[in-house]
Amino acid sequence: MLDILHREFIYVWYYFEVQLRQILPYFLLGIVIGSVISVFGKQKIHSLMTVIQDKRLGVFGIIPASLIGIASPLCMYGTIPIAASFSQKGMRDDYLAAFMMSSVLLNPQLLMYSAALGSFALCVRFISCFLCGIAAGLVVRFFFKDKHFFNFDGFSERASHDTDPNPIMRLIKNIGRNLKATGPYFLLGVLLSALFQRYVPADTFAKLFVNNEGFGLLMAATIGVPLYACGGGTIPLLQQWLASGMSMGSAAAFMVTGPATKITNLGALKIVLGIKHFAMYIAFVMLYALVSGFIVNLII
Repeated sequence: MLDILHREFIYVWYYFEVQLRQILPYFLLGIVIGSVISVFGKQKIHSLMTVIQDKRLGVFGIIPASLIGIASPLCMYGTIPIAASFSQKGMRDDYLAAFMMSSVLLNPQLLMYSAALGSFALCVRFISCFLCGIAAGLVVRFFFKDKHFFNFDGFSERASHDTDPNPIMRLIKNIGRNLKATGPYFLLGVLLSALFQRYVPADTFAKLFVNNEGFGLLMAATIGVPLYACGGGTIPLLQQWLASGMSMGSAAAFMVTGPATKITNLGALKIVLGIKHFAMYIAFVMLYALVSGFIVNLII
């Protein structure tokens, strides 16, 4: 019995080590880039939202609002107070919807992690998240034109943790906080990927995600709901799933529903949306994930 356990441990450790060597450089680079943007560029990025409002771009302002959401390094609990301050200054709800939706789905750090999946998967993730932000903005603009979609009562912008007077120390401390927050999930993702490689037969996986593309899309969109805890933690799993035959459309669906229904994000969004709008948000995310995944599969 001990010999069997020892042998299995060696196998799993081998897969773990191989996966870690492949992805760790992207993880560390993402941490550094995310921290640099957070420490030195966050305020400039968010000030661009005010510029969009002042330019009176109409419906076309949704496009840069979605891009700014992706560029923002904040988590959802950091994004909502920022959005609340924008709303207090008269920012339109459709711009806020685009900004918040794309911010939920992607940030510079996660974008860098996703490079480990390959350039094509990286492009699919960026475009699908960017368009999701635009779609959210359009829905709010045309269906809630004369009504408020968000309720930011009681929210105020949080004090920044980056207060050290020395800019280098600010950056180092930010990197440390990011490593502490995301490192355990990243290692857990690598471990789950190693276990998947060792114990999930390729033909079983093919039956779920490869042989039936429609069911595969539904499965990918659905498992993104309970499985997603941290973006960095899912990259090793996605890398292995794609290598095992998961369609790019299924991966795209997972990359939308995962962060959009991450439990911490849902908790924050429920507060500012209310029950009715929160249910609409969930329905929108699932529908967008399925449609975008289908389109990606159709194109490739």
